[in-house]
Amino acid sequence: MPKQKSHKGAAKRFEISRTGKIRRRRAFGAHLFEHKSASRKRRTHRPDTVSKADRKRIRTMLGG
Repeated sequence: MPKQKSHKGAAKRFEISRTGKIRRRRAFGAHLFEHKSASRKRRTHRPDTVSKADRKRIRTMLGG
């Protein structure tokens, strides 16, 4: 049986950290900053971890 290919859309959006957590980029942090608070803007540029409910599915898509 051939190897399982990774889901390229997921591979571009998620990465697995050294500790095994799945990191993702937060939404709403690309433009329209004028009406957003400074704390909200800072939060969107920090990487976030994936919720427990989605970890298994995303790990499967990443080929691991």
